Amino acid sequence: MSKDKLNINTLDDRTVYVCAVNVDDLPEAVAKGISQDQVYSLNSSNGERLALVKDRSLAFVLARQNEFHPVPVH
Repeated sequence: MSKDKLNINTLDDRTVYVCAVNVDDLPEAVAKGISQDQVYSLNSSNGERLALVKDRSLAFVLARQNEFHPVPVH
């Protein structure tokens, strides 16, 4: 698949995966200032972390507000 087609397909994929992340597992620079033990991550289908939010419901709201289709990961 050409690079141009890959980019177009990636942009068309509006699925994001919502999963819990232990703050201890985050890089120190990211974890700094987070007072919780766990946050939620929105990840693209290729695994790229798009956002971190404080709770699960906010993750789903953020995804839908940005026209993504959130899928929970257990």
